[in-house]
Amino acid sequence: MSGKGKGGRGEKKATSSSAKAGLQFPYLCAEILELAGNAARDNKKARIVPRHITLAVKNDEELNKLLGGVTIASGGVLPNIHAVLLPKKSATK
Repeated sequence: MSGKGKGGRGEKKATSSSAKAGLQFPYLCAEILELAGNAARDNKKARIVPRHITLAVKNDEELNKLLGGVTIASGGVLPNIHAVLLPKKSATK
């Protein structure tokens, strides 16, 4: 035989193309899913929906910067009421 079988000296461990490119997708995905799971639990839900992903990303400073130009379908917006629009508190006598 010509030495092309299993156990040859030149055999290397397989590396994924993501690892070769230096991508961090699994770590980024795990972080987003953890935060989205926390948001789902806060809303007393057992399933993560796009709204929970939006809340997770927008409430995290680094993820918000990374995904600033991304639109998540059916994600909605952060609940926010400008202070000027709130009714003024009346002084009690």
